[in-house]
Parts: sequence; C-alpha cells; structure tokens
Amino acid sequence: MEKMSNILRDCRDWVAGMLKKPFFSDYRTILVIWVVMCLVVAITKSYNSDGNYRIFIGVWYHTIAELPLFDHYPAEYDDMNHYGPFFALVIAPFAWMQRYVGMFCWMTFLSLFLYVAVRRSDLTKYQQMFVYWFCTHELLNALFLQQYNVAIAAGVLLTFTMIERRHDFWAAFFIMLGTMIKLYGIVGLAFLFFSKNKPRLLLSCLFWGAVMFVAPMAVASPEYIIQQYYEWYVALVEKNQDNINVLAGNMADLSTNISLLGMVRRTTQIVTYSDLWLIIPGLIAFGLPYLRVGQYRNVAFRQTLLASVLMFTVLFSTGSENSTYIIAFVGVALWYCCAPWQRSRRDVALMVFVFIISSLSPGDLFPKAVYRGLIQPYALKALPVTIVWLKLCWEMYTRDYTPAPLRHRFTNSQSPRA
Repeated sequence: MEKMSNILRDCRDWVAGMLKKPFFSDYRTILVIWVVMCLVVAITKSYNSDGNYRIFIGVWYHTIAELPLFDHYPAEYDDMNHYGPFFALVIAPFAWMQRYVGMFCWMTFLSLFLYVAVRRSDLTKYQQMFVYWFCTHELLNALFLQQYNVAIAAGVLLTFTMIERRHDFWAAFFIMLGTMIKLYGIVGLAFLFFSKNKPRLLLSCLFWGAVMFVAPMAVASPEYIIQQYYEWYVALVEKNQDNINVLAGNMADLSTNISLLGMVRRTTQIVTYSDLWLIIPGLIAFGLPYLRVGQYRNVAFRQTLLASVLMFTVLFSTGSENSTYIIAFVGVALWYCCAPWQRSRRDVALMVFVFIISSLSPGDLFPKAVYRGLIQPYALKALPVTIVWLKLCWEMYTRDYTPAPLRHRFTNSQSPRA
C-alpha cells in the first residue's frame, strides 16, 4: 500500500513538473496538436463512415428545401437528426464547402471553440494547461463522431466566464445557443445565483431565445420552422424513450444512455421504474451546495460548481453518448485543479481511473474483450465520473474553499461564514 501511495505521489509531482516545461506549457503546442487531430480524423473519415457529418449538413439542405428535419433519410445516412432548427444556420457555412474540407473545418471550429473558452477563462495558466492536456484524448474521441458536444462544453464554460465578468448579455447568448441546438445549454442557468444582475441575465435569455427562434425563418417559411420545433420536441421524447429501453442484453444500440441513469438501469436489468428515482436525489445532491452562501465569495467554490454542472449534465441525461463525455471531462479536470488545497494521492488515483475507464476504454489501446463484454453493455464509462461527482458534492458540503493564505488569516482572527 505504501509503495502504491508513493507511486501516486510521484505521478502527481511528475504531471505538475511536466506542465511547467516550455513544450507542455506552451499554448501553441496544444493548438497545433488539436488542429492536427482534426486533420487526422478528417482524413480517416474520408475512408470510413462520416454519417454524423452527413446528418448535420443535411439539416441545412433539408431546411432550405423545407423537408422534415427529424425523418429518416436512408438514402443519405443511417441515423437521424436530433438538433434544433437553429442548427441549420450554424452548419450552413460548412455545408457550402466540399464535404471533407467542410468536415475538417467543422471539427476545427469545435476544437477552437473549446480552446478559446478555456483560454479566455479566469483559470490560471497551470489550470488551463491541465484542462487542455487532460481533455485532449477525450476530445479526439468526440471528434471521431463530429458532434456538437465539444461546443456545448465550451458554451457552458463561456457562460460561467461571462457571468464572472458581469457580461450577462453575452452569458445569455451562450446559454440560448446551446439550448436552441441541443438543449444542454440551459444548464448555464445554474450560474444565475452568481450573477450580479439577475433580471438582465433572464431578460437577455428571452431576447436571444426569440432571436434564435425566428432566425431560421430567414431561409424557410415561418409555418415550416414552427412545425419543425414541434417535431423536434416529439423526436426528443421518442429518443428519450428509446434510450431508456436499451439494456445490457439488447445489442441493437448500446451507444446511448451512457450515463449514471443508464448504468443503473443496465446493471439492474429493470425497465419498469422511473428515472425520477435517481434524478430527484441527484438534483438535491447537486443543489445543496447553493445553501453555503458564504462560500460564494471564493472563486474556487464557484469553479467547482461549474465542474459539477458539467458532470451532472452528462450523468443525468439519457442522451449521453461516448462523444458527450468531453463535457464531463472538462468538469473532472476543473474539479481536480481548482481546489485551493493539494489533491491527495487518492484523488490522483481517481483521475487515473477516470482516464483509463472513461476515456481509453472505447479506443484501440484498451482490451476489446473487456470493453465489449463489460464496460459497454453496462455503461461503466459513467462509473468513474460518477465517483468524482459524488466526491465533489461531499467536498462542496464540507470543505472551506477560501484560498490558503486567507484561510490562515481567518483562523487567527475570525472564521469565514460557511
């Protein structure tokens, strides 16, 4: 046990030392690596399936032709679209390009969106580099599916940053951008309590929601767009029901509901209960830290709540897939590096566990027999992130997030309010 403890300590110190070296602490290194990843994936997809990207550009072409956005089009692609009508305007510039050039530019856009979100945050340089490096492999996993989840992670992070800087109007923009495309963006309202101008934030959400609702009407009739919003709602309800019904013994599609909800349902093999039995306790566990109003003054406390939002979004969504975990991974990285105390060896071990099971397992470096026989059927990709989130919740209930020098000063005079 002592030997393992020393190994974990050395691992923690090695990572900290590596992030201080010029190569690993240079923003340009990350930028180049991420763009090269986009190029490699685009080349790979030119020889393999690029079904998701075909779905995305299909949203644009179907919109301008006023065709149903949520029907099956087997002649064009195998799956179906679940993004809102506003997405047609987002994907339009890429749809105009030659397909594989457009796909490369699309993935580069997603990657740069996340890069800028981290770079423009109020995290220290060490924290930013930790987030970049820890999330790089998971970003690669997300890029192989070309989905918008990378931008969701970026949008939530930018929402938090804008509220921290009192730019509520632009915080509302990112909230509604994510909401009108994939609904996940609505979780940005979790930071409402940190806003210094809550009415402005809420009114700005109404403004941007109205703008984005009517924006697609610039390229299609209002009647068509309104009908597609209704069809979007129906499609999401049906998709949610399909995700709930996927169990370990049903190999039709194990790529969905890779969440805490799906993990419990698949391991118990029970379909008759409601997910509310998990969601309601989850919401209570998520919401209890808001009662510690005295900790709001500490940026580390607020950043940890951001981490909780990012993980909660994935763990309690039946729509979570492998590519969705880039959202949770940003949260896991923030949990680790934003605490105003030194992380323990157990925390280091937990981070290694997260990286191996939740990021490496779907890849070629992980034993396929273990992944296909155990991790995939039972949605165990969610297990390490669930453990981190539960530990995060406990820390937010019990720990003092006052920076260490200030905590020492309070100890010698007056303790800060919990």
